[in-house]
Amino acid sequence: MTKKDIPETTKKVLVTKEGLRKLEEEQQYLITVRRKEVSERLAEAISYGDLSENSEYDEAKNEQAFLEQRIKELEEQIKSAEIITEGISDKKGVVQIGSTVKLRIAGGEDHEYTIVGSTEADPMMHKISNESPVGEAILGKKVKDKVKVKAPGGSFEYEILKIS
Repeated sequence: MTKKDIPETTKKVLVTKEGLRKLEEEQQYLITVRRKEVSERLAEAISYGDLSENSEYDEAKNEQAFLEQRIKELEEQIKSAEIITEGISDKKGVVQIGSTVKLRIAGGEDHEYTIVGSTEADPMMHKISNESPVGEAILGKKVKDKVKVKAPGGSFEYEILKIS
C-alpha cells in the first residue's frame, strides 16, 4: 500500500524508524503468538460445556475482542505512519518533532524532553508527544522563547534553553 492509497481523512501517525519497527513487532507478536494463545484458551473454555454460565468463555471472548481491536489499531497506525528523522532538522534552531529540548519552568527547574509522535510518547523516558500540551506549545519555537502551557494540572510558563 502506498501513501496515495491512504484516504485523506486518515490522520497521519508520526513515528521514528524505531517506533515503526516497534509497532510492526507488536502487531506480529499479537498475530502470531497471542492470537493462538487466546484461540486455545477459547477452545478450552468451550470444552467446559454450557456457555451461558461459563465465565472462562466470557473472559476468553472479551480477551479475543480486545486483541483483535489492538491488532486493527496497529494496522491503521502502520498504514498511516509517516517516518520522521530524529535529530535531523531542515529548520535549524526551531523545535520540531525529533528535537530534544531543554526547558526551564518558571521558578527554576529544568526539564529535557524529546518531541515524538503520539504513538511513541513515553513521559517516563522524557519523550513527549507533539500533541501534548507542552509539545504543542513549544513546536516552532526557538531558544530563549517563553511559552505558556495550559495543562490539566494547571498553567505553566517555560523558557526554551536548548534545542538539539
